[in-house]
Amino acid sequence: MASLPHSFAQAGTHHHDFLSASHDANARRTRWVVVLTAVMMVGEIAAGYATGSMALLADGFHMATHAGALGVAALAYAYARRHSRNPAFSFGTGKVGDLAGFASALVLALFAIGIGVESVERLLDPGVVAFGEATFVAVIGLAVNVVSALLLSGDGHHHGHHHGHDHHHGHAGHHGHGDNNLRSAYLHVLADALTSVMAIAALLAGRYLGWTWLDPLIGVIGAVVIARWSWSLMKDTAAVLLDRTDEHIAEEVREAIEGPGDARITDLHVWRIGPDAHAAIIAAATSRDQTELRERLAPVHELRHVSIERH
Repeated sequence: MASLPHSFAQAGTHHHDFLSASHDANARRTRWVVVLTAVMMVGEIAAGYATGSMALLADGFHMATHAGALGVAALAYAYARRHSRNPAFSFGTGKVGDLAGFASALVLALFAIGIGVESVERLLDPGVVAFGEATFVAVIGLAVNVVSALLLSGDGHHHGHHHGHDHHHGHAGHHGHGDNNLRSAYLHVLADALTSVMAIAALLAGRYLGWTWLDPLIGVIGAVVIARWSWSLMKDTAAVLLDRTDEHIAEEVREAIEGPGDARITDLHVWRIGPDAHAAIIAAATSRDQTELRERLAPVHELRHVSIERH
């Protein structure tokens, strides 16, 4: 005996707002960081032109790339909120942040490649370094990055608030992946902070110890670290965008449905639809009714949209 999927049976009686409970707070944090980064960028570029310092100009234009990426993150939050209940999006806009995060990961990768290439060139052909000016720039940049990191270090892994239909309120451990949009913004700030710290150390060593080779060498190391961050973020966001199955939650669903021994899952799809929300489509061979099957899924609180078909 077949029955209509729950989501279809209640069509028109609910919305698909699967944004994180911390969505608006994270959006505010990101907007403040965009402002800080933009102010720092404009100040450095203006000072660079005024003083003729290439170090200030270079760092200012480098800040511009991060300001752009952070701006994309802020726009993603605004777009996701504005269209959160737009019926044109079948499962809401919970994955807009992952799309922005993937784009930011690509920017981080390009940033890492740029640092790496320039550092290798300077290793092979060392140039004159204005240690005083460069150190000043690095210290100011680090201060801005520390403030930005503190703004973005709020918990981006809050439990989402529950909406509408078949939203199970369990008390099991939380297995959400958090807000990848906030994570991408944080990694941009962290990448800037890392390069500033390493630059300060290298510049001081060059100025007082004559180790001019240390600056480009640390640049190469920094590029490798940032590239690894970028790759990690790219993998995680791509998995969400491609609706990769969360095996942990899928296993919980199998145990919950098949555990009593009177039902067998014949088809199962589990995927992420928001920072703290997953959807599931379940086909089961059983004589049990849907109400009982849904009660069995109550402990799997990550599930926020469930469709069940019996046969």
